Amino acid sequence: MSDRKAIVPAGMEAVYEKIRYAPAVKVGNTVYVSGQIGRNAAMQLVEDREEQIVQAFENLKLVLDAAGASLNDVVDLTTFHTDTRDLPLFMRIRDQYLTADPLPAWTAVGAHMLGGAPGYIVEIKAVAVLPS
Repeated sequence: MSDRKAIVPAGMEAVYEKIRYAPAVKVGNTVYVSGQIGRNAAMQLVEDREEQIVQAFENLKLVLDAAGASLNDVVDLTTFHTDTRDLPLFMRIRDQYLTADPLPAWTAVGAHMLGGAPGYIVEIKAVAVLPS
């Protein structure tokens, strides 16, 4: 695919170079965003549960922006949760970030561990489609 492009926002170069994956890949007008977790620009885990979910959405927003997309362009959202009892908190925060109508499709999955390390409670993966 000649129009396939890795999206690596400023501050996420270590993810691409050291961990060896693209934060997103853009193919045509579709953006496939890798799972975003609650780590800050220093690649450190955000400890507070609410702040960690917010940080994961901020990271998603950062990657989408680097691809020329926004949260309003998200058509599919997959989230992974180490404790599904956090879903009400997650949904409250999600609803502050995803406000476009129609809302994206969403699948929530329970998981044992995220991001290859203990402490992460949520991972957000998305597909966005840019206007033609």
